[in-house]
Amino acid sequence: MLTAADVAAARDRIRGHLRTTPLLQADASALQRDTPSRHAAAATVWLKLEQLQHTGSFKARGAYNRILTAAAHGQLTDAGVVAASGGSAGLAVAHAAATQAVPARVYVPETAPAVKRAKLADLGATVVAVGTKYADAYDAAMADIAETGALFCHAYDQPEICAGQGTLGAELLEQTGGVDTILVAVGGGGLVAGIAAATEGRAHVVGVEPATIPTLHTALAEGGPVDVDVSGVAADALGATRIGGIAHAVATRTGVTSVLVDDADIVAARTLLWQKFRLVVEHGTAAAPAALLAGAYRPAAGERVAVVLCGANTDPSDLA
Repeated sequence: MLTAADVAAARDRIRGHLRTTPLLQADASALQRDTPSRHAAAATVWLKLEQLQHTGSFKARGAYNRILTAAAHGQLTDAGVVAASGGSAGLAVAHAAATQAVPARVYVPETAPAVKRAKLADLGATVVAVGTKYADAYDAAMADIAETGALFCHAYDQPEICAGQGTLGAELLEQTGGVDTILVAVGGGGLVAGIAAATEGRAHVVGVEPATIPTLHTALAEGGPVDVDVSGVAADALGATRIGGIAHAVATRTGVTSVLVDDADIVAARTLLWQKFRLVVEHGTAAAPAALLAGAYRPAAGERVAVVLCGANTDPSDLA
């Protein structure tokens, strides 16, 4: 079971390899609509600018912890590491592997955009395109591991990955001196699991999900991970079909709650972050501030709220 001790160990292990990402403090009203129900004096909000992390997302934390843990235990071979992801997880694994001079193979569906494949190649990874959907790439990665003995880096459901992601939560508490609530976008759940474990008993973690991809919300209601349909503007980043088992277990133990936001509010929150703060984030990341914008989460007066901006692997050309 993932705990704060696991996160602390991960933090010691990856210290010096990651950026300490900054905070931006804002009044809650800057992230809420001008409506009579707005809690203008509700809270102070910190934006955790994790989109400034290596490769543009929090995923580098988990990738480093997975690879460095394996190295410390003699689990790395000449076969290197393998990941199945054409997005932020693949980029993070490729980056972390390159800095440790470890070969990396990243399996992606043939539909993965050429620009993403190029980024992976630029980081030194061997990119293998297989099939038309993520499941095809995942199956191919599993076959690679069975044949070569390479180390697999899961996108979100491995203890070392989750513990590494949780270092963001520990860092956040130190930077702020403590908060009451942390809003974090949820896809497969590696980040919410890590943050909830890191801050257990010290902050309330709220998972924010698109209404079109309610992995955590459905699992909490059903008593366990179940498959959900995937669609909407954030599907490229938050498109896991079910929450990870680690995330569900930690969320249940620590009292994580879930709120849902619509695509229109996600788009509006992403635009607001650019227009008011000149911050560029991907749609999946914008789900977290969308909870404040839409009123899906309403802070109490004086509440100290942190909003994790977890990634910026996006095309900014539609921001004006």
